[in-house]
Amino acid sequence: MSDATDGTADITALPGDGLWSDEAEWNLDEFGDALEPGEVERVPEVAIVGRPNVGKSTLVNRVLGRREAVVEDIPGVTRDRVSYAASWSGRRFNVVDTGGWEPDAKGLQQAVAAQAEQAMRTADVIVLVVDATVGATTTDEAVARTLRRSKTPVILVANKIDSEKQEAEAASLWSLGLGEPQPVSAAHGRGAGDLLDVILDRLPQTPREDAPRIGGPRRVALVGKPNVGKSSLLNKLAGSQRSVVDNVAGTTVDPVDELIELDGRTWQFVDTAGLRRKVRTASGHEYYASLRTRSALDAAEVAILLIDASEPVTEQDLRVLSMVIESGRSLVIAFNKWDLVDEDRRYQLDKEIDRDLARVPWAGRVNVSAMTGRAVQKLVPALESALQSWDKRISTGPLNNWLKDVIAANPPPLRGGRQPRVMFATQAAVRPPTFVLFTTGFLEAGYRRFLERRLREEFNFNGSPVRINVRVRDKRERRKR
Repeated sequence: MSDATDGTADITALPGDGLWSDEAEWNLDEFGDALEPGEVERVPEVAIVGRPNVGKSTLVNRVLGRREAVVEDIPGVTRDRVSYAASWSGRRFNVVDTGGWEPDAKGLQQAVAAQAEQAMRTADVIVLVVDATVGATTTDEAVARTLRRSKTPVILVANKIDSEKQEAEAASLWSLGLGEPQPVSAAHGRGAGDLLDVILDRLPQTPREDAPRIGGPRRVALVGKPNVGKSSLLNKLAGSQRSVVDNVAGTTVDPVDELIELDGRTWQFVDTAGLRRKVRTASGHEYYASLRTRSALDAAEVAILLIDASEPVTEQDLRVLSMVIESGRSLVIAFNKWDLVDEDRRYQLDKEIDRDLARVPWAGRVNVSAMTGRAVQKLVPALESALQSWDKRISTGPLNNWLKDVIAANPPPLRGGRQPRVMFATQAAVRPPTFVLFTTGFLEAGYRRFLERRLREEFNFNGSPVRINVRVRDKRERRKR
């Protein structure tokens, strides 16, 4: 690593706990505290339903004005019900994307259909999407018969109407008995604004008592490789089949949000798609699912990294761990499938933790079984501890008093025949805790790791990454003072 006294920045990720930055021209104003959780607001919910591959996720993206829902030209990509925050004409609501609804589905598709049915039961408005170029199929007619009995307002969308010439095809859908079809081209945006006006007109002015809430709960992202048990853990915590679970790896594609009350406190858990490979080598919906997982992690405050305790720690596990560290989120590691671990495996796992997880000795660890529910209640104290560290701020006075004593007992090593001095330290930000040290010279990597360990020991940053930036003041700047 080069000396930073020439005025250039040299950022290096060390094997230790934090991210160190040598910065000669560094401005504390670049760092800002994250906002506190906002006020809780209840919002109405709009469910987008229909048979597979009629363009539901494309319509969701059109409503949102951005590409959030995973879209691909094959049926069955969406499986869970996935909620997104949306707004139109100054009014906020949630739009829920669902998997293809087939009344007589079996196996995995039956679980997908059950998620769609649950979305319809809790929605304030239901939007039924039909492929107008194909016309009403027997599946569409079966769905319509069910919705005609619903007390919830239903809006019929005739999708894939790309021009005025095709609007006659939309008129044929009057036969479904759900009122006037709304001609829309979700792919091109034609008619989307008119549809949103109709949705707002049907939405209730006062959301129901159990409506989703914006703000408030701390956000927890469940991350890990495919088939490690993320969806099973979410279902166990929620006490219901919130996520579709199947033995097929990669069942979850979109991030799935759920508000869950644990020990008298509400949390917002986000089940994410398993990361199978590097993003640059992924393709199709797997590529977009990996992007959604990264976005969900960036939107979260704490991550639960699930690792299959019954198998050796893999490169995929370590890749997800690196992603969490880079995101700066607080971290809890859950070793799942503990009911399958015998004494020999526990011995091997201890060795793997010492070897492969040495980068995060600060992360809380919990041994759980999502299938049986073993020790899942221990996740809450671990999450609370990690978030408390992530939010922690150390006053400048105590920080510098501590630093003075540590340096007096263990001064920095000489560099080029001179001993650098640490003149001042301050905490620039929280979430994650970020510190800056002002020095007269470069600090060796080993000494910086030493300071970081002592900082954690003194101020208890368990469960949170710590970022430490070193500003080296050159001779010209010191002369001015």
